[in-house]
Amino acid sequence: MKVLVRFCLAMSMTVFLAANASAAGKPKVLFKTTKGDITIELLPEKAPKSVANFLQYVREGHYNGTIFHRVIASFVVQGGGFTKDYQRVPTRAPIPIEADNGLSNERGTIAMARTQNPNSATDQFFFNLKFNGFLNHRSKTERGWGYTVFGRVVGGMNIVGRIARAPTGAGGPFSKDVPKDMIVLEKAMIISE
Repeated sequence: MKVLVRFCLAMSMTVFLAANASAAGKPKVLFKTTKGDITIELLPEKAPKSVANFLQYVREGHYNGTIFHRVIASFVVQGGGFTKDYQRVPTRAPIPIEADNGLSNERGTIAMARTQNPNSATDQFFFNLKFNGFLNHRSKTERGWGYTVFGRVVGGMNIVGRIARAPTGAGGPFSKDVPKDMIVLEKAMIISE
């Protein structure tokens, strides 16, 4: 009986340590916004280049004071690239796409925004407000590459929802989808690495 108890305790400890090691390997970033706080868990094992790129922008303070400039209810909340006066924030070179990583554009995930060129992602990101399967990787073609998911919201999805419900219209260079009352990402910070 003692051997069985020791074995069970040892197995429980092994599972506990493995779970904690796995969680410890996932960096977390906190967004302090004018609507509240959002915590994001990043997935470097699936999107290493996207995560490294995002974390570098966070370390540099790049996102501090940027706005959420594109809000489409039941679709996405996008930000990271524009100042409060709608000036484009300078970026580093684009990164290669990693959309074929097995992750899906599910509700609550964060993905890299890009142009028509699959390898054009820099600093902009978006939160998926619902399952957006059509944004997933389907093939290694211009139309099939999809958008790289690199993390998920683990705290503050209600805040993302609050942003998503903001009335929108024209703003700066954009003819639509801009929150009428500016929503600012006041500070982005790494809370665990």
